[in-house]
Amino acid sequence: MTVQRTSLTDHDLRLALGQRTVLVTGGAGFIGSAVCRLLQDLTACRIVNLDKLSYASSPAALELLGRDSRYTFEQVDLCDRSALAGVFQRHRPDAVIHLAAESHVDRSIDGPQAFIMSNVVGTFNLLEACRAHLAELSDSARAAFRLVHVSTDEVYGSLGNDGQFDEQSRYDPRSPYSASKAASDHLAAAWRHTFGVPTLITNCGNNYGPFQFPEKFIPTLIIRAMKGQELPIYGGGTNVRDWIHVEDHARALLGVLAFGTVGGKYLIGAEEQRRNLDLAEMICDLIDRMVPRNQPSRSLLTHVVDRPGHDHRYAIDPSKVRAEIGWRPQRSLADGLESTVQWYIDHKEWWESIFRSGRYGGERLGLDQRRVAEA
Repeated sequence: MTVQRTSLTDHDLRLALGQRTVLVTGGAGFIGSAVCRLLQDLTACRIVNLDKLSYASSPAALELLGRDSRYTFEQVDLCDRSALAGVFQRHRPDAVIHLAAESHVDRSIDGPQAFIMSNVVGTFNLLEACRAHLAELSDSARAAFRLVHVSTDEVYGSLGNDGQFDEQSRYDPRSPYSASKAASDHLAAAWRHTFGVPTLITNCGNNYGPFQFPEKFIPTLIIRAMKGQELPIYGGGTNVRDWIHVEDHARALLGVLAFGTVGGKYLIGAEEQRRNLDLAEMICDLIDRMVPRNQPSRSLLTHVVDRPGHDHRYAIDPSKVRAEIGWRPQRSLADGLESTVQWYIDHKEWWESIFRSGRYGGERLGLDQRRVAEA
C-alpha cells in the first residue's frame, strides 16, 4: 500500500537518507550541482559527483563542497564503461541520482549524435554498472539500493490549450533531445522489469535559478537585458512552459530518493505556467527596477524565427509527488525569478568568464542550417 505524506521536512530527509553514499551523475551541471549542495546542507550523506565536465559544467557551483571531507569528485564520462566501473568499485554507492545528460533542445537540433551518446548510451552504461554493482551487494544492501533517473516533461510532447501531463500521459517526443530522454526513461524502466535494478523515474518542468548556463532562456534574457541587447523571442512568444526553481526540484529529488516507491514515476512541477513572452516581460520589468537604464527593457523584445518543431505548451500535474512524497514548492515564480535576476547581477564575473572562455558566445542555436538553406 502506498503511504501518503502530508509534508517533507529537512528532518524527514536527514533521518531517511542517513549516512548513505549517494552517487550524483552530472553533479557539476545546473541541476546536479543544486542536488549536491542540498545533500551537503541537509544530510550526513557522502556525496560522489561523477561528471565529465562538458561545456555547460560549472565547478564554481561546487566550490564550497570541495572543502567537505564527505564530497568526492570523479571526472568520468558515462560512455567510458571501464572508468564508470572503477567509480562503483571505489565508492560502493548506496544510491544513484542520474542527472548526467545533454539537455539543450536547440543544440540537439544542430547535433543530435551527442544526445544519443550521452543520454541513451550513457544511461545504458550506468544501468549496467548498477546491475553489476547490485550483484556484489549483500541482500540487505541490495534491497536498500535506489537509482533515481531524472528526466523531462518534454518526453510527452506538446499539450493543447488545456490539460496537464501526469504519470499516465503517453510518450510523444518531438525533438532529438526529448527523444533521447524518452529512450533513457524506457531503458530505466526495462532494467527494473528485466534485471531487477531498483529504478524510480522523475519528469520535471523547466528549471531556473543560480548557475544556469547562459544559453538557456531565462539567463539569456537576463544577461542580454543587462547589456541593452535585443531579447530574442521565438515565434509569437505564445509557447507555454511550466517553471520550477532548481532548488525546489533538487528537494523533490531527495524526497523521491528517500520515500519514493521502486518502479514509481513522479512528475515534478510547481504549477507556474507562463507564456514565453509573459515571462520575458517579467524579467524586463525586474531588470528595469534593479539595473535602471534610460531605455525600457521591453523595447528590446524582438520576435525571431521559431525553433523547428517548437512544442506549444507543457503543464505538469504534481498531485502524485505531493501526496506520496509530501513535497511542495517553496518558491513562487515571482519570488524565484527576482532572486535569480539578482543572482546574475551579483555574479557577473561568473557568466562573463564563460563568454571569455569561448565555451559559448551568445549565438543563436538550433536553426538547423540545412533546413534553412532548403527553404
